[in-house]
Amino acid sequence: MASEALDFQGTADLCDEYEDHPGLQVAEPLFRDFGGERAFSGEIVTLKCFEDNTKVREMLGEDGRGKVLVVDAGGSLRCAMLGDQLAMLAVKNGWAGVVMYGCIRDSRACAGMPLGVKALATHPLKSRKQGVGQENVPVKFAGVSFRPGDRLFADEDGIVVLPA
Repeated sequence: MASEALDFQGTADLCDEYEDHPGLQVAEPLFRDFGGERAFSGEIVTLKCFEDNTKVREMLGEDGRGKVLVVDAGGSLRCAMLGDQLAMLAVKNGWAGVVMYGCIRDSRACAGMPLGVKALATHPLKSRKQGVGQENVPVKFAGVSFRPGDRLFADEDGIVVLPA
């Protein structure tokens, strides 16, 4: 599914084409690639949750065709917010990718799945499960404001966001 959402030649080309566009945003290069799809794009859906991935599971359980889940996990490096089970759920429901401002785990398994995954690092410890978080709110990290409905483009060169 991730490749079906891909409708650009690359983030470098997008930056060249839209360099004068006032809405162009380029994320600081903080993220590593962990998914089987290195290039992905889609409509942004957001979550804000800290060290609790209950809402991540809920969102990835919904139809994600043409969408990228952007999770502001506060940049925590103390636990994983996505693992192989949630990545498989994302694949099953057609998500193009996940951008995690935090950690993932089960990276070897995630690398074999047709899903784009960008995150800060890996961590073997799972998150808490308290059901705390905010859905579809603007989030800001890596120098970018991610707003629900805007378009995200990601590849080996980085992450680019353009307004809807």
